[in-house]
Amino acid sequence: MLRAVAACALAISALSLSSAHAQSTPPLRIAAAADLQPLLPPILEQFQHATGIRAETTYQASAALTAQIQNGAPFDVFLSADLSYPKRLIEVGVATGSSASPTIPITYARGTLVLWTRTDSKWPKPSLATLSDPHLQRLAIANPERAPYGRAAVAALTSLKLIDSLKSKLVTAENISQAAQFAETGNADAGLISLTSAKTAHLQSAGSYFIIPGNLYPTIEQGAAIIANSKHSQYSHRFLDFLLSAPIQQQLATSGLTPVR
Repeated sequence: MLRAVAACALAISALSLSSAHAQSTPPLRIAAAADLQPLLPPILEQFQHATGIRAETTYQASAALTAQIQNGAPFDVFLSADLSYPKRLIEVGVATGSSASPTIPITYARGTLVLWTRTDSKWPKPSLATLSDPHLQRLAIANPERAPYGRAAVAALTSLKLIDSLKSKLVTAENISQAAQFAETGNADAGLISLTSAKTAHLQSAGSYFIIPGNLYPTIEQGAAIIANSKHSQYSHRFLDFLLSAPIQQQLATSGLTPVR
């Protein structure tokens, strides 16, 4: 019995030391595009459970995060909503791709643009016809100069030859999360938002979405990069490997992103 008590005490001590070490280790700092805000937190919890590495995340428009990283913001990993922003950071030497291809951003998923409306709106079931309906007075999109989903929205409206008629009706949000908020709260009649936002529980209960045909806008390839001056590059690589693993890729699919593996 004494041996059992001693073994138990040692196990508790080891667990306490492990927990203390995890708490004392600086977290992995992730700069993430706003479309990831609904789905990334549980993935980070799983990553911490699997590796003991905790992470802290800042969610903003990809362009805003790029500017912060270029100005020396202390991030370790950048998860963009497209490839152009991590590519820009790699080209100026601020970030790198994978160990095998350090000059190329890591594509971790592909995004989908949708049109979302509230259930109590004039269009309980949105469609492409909603965009040309004269009753549509305010259409929320993310800032196309700062957010890839905003650029996709403008491209889709241009393909549909609706950009001129809708230009005065666009309600421009800072990022895709805010665009979804505008549509949900009634500050816009509808929103061109990400599928990841539309598939959140509160948006699914409050409204419905229509998937914008993919041939109307360029493919939204979401890319990642590791910040060059990161002191936790080993952890960064482990996280990106985890993000690209089959179970997590399937989880991304459930949340509205198209897996790349």
